[in-house]
Amino acid sequence: MNARIGRKRSGCAAVLALALGPWLAAQGSPYLMAHYDKQEVMLPMRDGVRLFTAIYAPKDHSRVYPFLLERTPYGVGPYGPGAFKEVLGPSQRFGTEGFIFVYQDVRGQRMSEGTFIDLTPALPHTGARSRVDESTDCFDTVAWLLKHVPGNNGKAGQWGISYPGFYAAAALIDAHPALVAVSPQAPILDWFAGDDFHRNGALWLPHLFNFMAVYGRRRPVPTTEEPPPFSHGTQDGYAFFMGLGPLANADARYFKGEVPFWSQVMAHGAYDGFWQARNLGPHLREVHPAVLTVGGWFDAENLYGSLQTYHALETQSPATEQRLVMGPWSHGGWSGGPGDHLGAIGFGSDTSEFFQARIEFPFFMEHLKGAPDPGLPKAYLFETGANRWRRMDAWPPRTVRPVNLYFQGDGRLGSGPDREGADPYPSDPARPVPYYNGIAIGMARDYMTADQRFAGQRPDVLTYSATPLDADLTLAGPIQADLWVSTTGTDSDWVVKVIDGYPDRGPEGVDNDGAPPEATTLGGYEQLVRGEVMRGKFRNQLDRPEPFTPGQPTEVRFTLNDVFHTFLKGHRIMVQVQSSWFPLMDRNPQVFTDIYHAGEDAFQPAEQRLYHGPLRPSHLVLPVLP
Repeated sequence: MNARIGRKRSGCAAVLALALGPWLAAQGSPYLMAHYDKQEVMLPMRDGVRLFTAIYAPKDHSRVYPFLLERTPYGVGPYGPGAFKEVLGPSQRFGTEGFIFVYQDVRGQRMSEGTFIDLTPALPHTGARSRVDESTDCFDTVAWLLKHVPGNNGKAGQWGISYPGFYAAAALIDAHPALVAVSPQAPILDWFAGDDFHRNGALWLPHLFNFMAVYGRRRPVPTTEEPPPFSHGTQDGYAFFMGLGPLANADARYFKGEVPFWSQVMAHGAYDGFWQARNLGPHLREVHPAVLTVGGWFDAENLYGSLQTYHALETQSPATEQRLVMGPWSHGGWSGGPGDHLGAIGFGSDTSEFFQARIEFPFFMEHLKGAPDPGLPKAYLFETGANRWRRMDAWPPRTVRPVNLYFQGDGRLGSGPDREGADPYPSDPARPVPYYNGIAIGMARDYMTADQRFAGQRPDVLTYSATPLDADLTLAGPIQADLWVSTTGTDSDWVVKVIDGYPDRGPEGVDNDGAPPEATTLGGYEQLVRGEVMRGKFRNQLDRPEPFTPGQPTEVRFTLNDVFHTFLKGHRIMVQVQSSWFPLMDRNPQVFTDIYHAGEDAFQPAEQRLYHGPLRPSHLVLPVLP
């Protein structure tokens, strides 16, 4: 998670400059110092806690300007009235145009007072005025700015990526009337169901561990310093996390009780009140600001949050002026590079520049400065495979039709169930399936487009393939998995991966970092399009785990996050099914137990079966766009 901090304007200018490279040339500190004045204030909240806030205001006083706010737990640095950021706002266009930029350390972080709470629960705002959360802190910030910062036009906007995206989404709740435009980008919505640290109850191990090892330790006193890095002693995440053993060893060996949120996660292994209180979705009602929700199709952290924030507003706040943007990006990729490729997969254009110039900047200009309506559609989406932007009036598209794709014998996929049967495969927690064919200490940035041929060679992975397509086929929306399975254990994980199988004579891929040509040829490439897991004990409800009966066929249903992908003519739809994905997710002992406190002796091998045929028709429901 360290690499993503630069993309979120963490205040580390060196990291930011490295991430943005040549896009800084037209702006940079000298330009900003010549055109802006900076002040740092301790801004009071309603309960008396003061938050450190950096304000950059244009030197040109002949006009009035709107506020553009980012609230962050990662620091608003560089600190000091004479130390300037390299870029102000979401992209360099904003600094050139002129806004009053406001950056704020949230409660308990860096130079702000108060106590930091991870994913602060939203509270009812009736009754006692002293009740505070991220919504009230944003409200109080905007109110103070309007009163104390001269030269403003009475309007404010907010944006943020990832954790700052959560603070942007939280600001929508009972928003200040002057907050008229908000862009939650890769926002965190629910840390148990699908964002960052869990997927349907399965722990995203390296992400939680690596993040909390750095950012989860207590801050004894206010500081301008970045937290120290954690040393794994290796870049091999598979080896490190296998060596870690059961999850209880993390605190015993490394954290020593000094990482409170890790301990809280370990104490809440099901979707109980602790996690439910941190689900922002139910609170997104009667939202008045205009909203631009942004996400990446290959965001390994907050794809779920982007999609579900949009859907929560659509269903619970239909009067809100809301738009969705989804591009072919990894986490925050729309702000930190050209967005022309991810791994070996190219996208045919600089998608980040398109987003910044044609969507993001015009959105804020319209709502904050009264610029002409740019005519943005309800949903502006990049169609991978076909590599083109599409304008749509709804997401998923209203014309999508569900098409069942059935698992069949002999590793085939077809339009209907064939003869009754079952495909067995082993699952051994001592030899989990790697999630990535390479060396990475955390989540490899390109794993969501990576070649899956390596996994198909293992006996503990089932691979199924349809016949080559005789015409393009586009999927647009979530994919439903409906599996009939059994295990000789009492718990198991079920991973489904939807794959685009390229023809043997495929196109050239992207030459990354000087890789030899043979390494980037896409002939036979098996591109991951979407992968998801269901922790078996949560198959019916995330808050009520229940065991499997060994050997008994059981139906397991779950949803894979949305895709917008075209399988080109000559390509094949492929699916892999497996029961581990390491170290991306933690190992399941395959025994019904509290995994977070399980000992080494709890981990047992099991034999799994995937059933197919008329009686137990395992299948996927594909959202096919005509």
